[in-house]
Amino acid sequence: MYQVTPIPAFDDNYIWALSVPDSPNCLVVDPGCADSVMHYLTSHKLQLHTILITHHHKDHTAGINTLRKRFPTVNVIGPTAEQQRISGLTQTVTDGDSVILSAFDLSFKVISLPGHTLGHIAFYSAPVLFCGDTLFSAGCGRLFEGSPKQMWQSLQKLRGLPDDTQIYCTHEYTLANIKFALYAEPNNSALVEYAAHCASLRQQNLPTLPSSLTTEKAINPFLRCDNKTLQEKWQQDSALGLFTALRAAKDQFKS
Repeated sequence: MYQVTPIPAFDDNYIWALSVPDSPNCLVVDPGCADSVMHYLTSHKLQLHTILITHHHKDHTAGINTLRKRFPTVNVIGPTAEQQRISGLTQTVTDGDSVILSAFDLSFKVISLPGHTLGHIAFYSAPVLFCGDTLFSAGCGRLFEGSPKQMWQSLQKLRGLPDDTQIYCTHEYTLANIKFALYAEPNNSALVEYAAHCASLRQQNLPTLPSSLTTEKAINPFLRCDNKTLQEKWQQDSALGLFTALRAAKDQFKS
């Protein structure tokens, strides 16, 4: 048994913290802000054991070296392909590797997800998926380094995971993503219901995350690009064509 808790950081980041009952050990994912992590660890009387890093962007990595000074034995695991751009890694991993964490009785599979950045990875231990900035609830990451084809292939990898997979992405972008999703697919009744649900959560200052893969396959247009009705609406004749069109439209979208 374990618990995964969001640590809010900056305006809309979540640093995910994983802990197990009756143990002082804690794992965190993408600690862009050391102060936020330290406040959480201190208030819960936890020791930082492991850091998982999905990609090199500073809002996911800037806290690493400060945390390493406070916890010198912490293991910092991140993508081999981006190790030159991430200061403080102690272990690098690539697609298909297993990260065995005996302190938590967990093993994570590493999944390569080029698109947002070229070396982006996710960590998966059923049903938990730490997917960084690749898949968001009702959306996906911007293409800062990769191509539409790479990102679509990465999203297909995630879509192929079990339906009960829990999506622990690292930004509270859900309401903004839903606005575009409703523009893209206004007659999606599951999306309309989900929009009301998420609006209620945010009104209570509660996170919309994690989402489930079942939900995302029903409401997220970026996972639905092989849907023929959606392709026709957007005048596309392939999944990749639709993904490319949707991503370009989202980049320009003004809600």
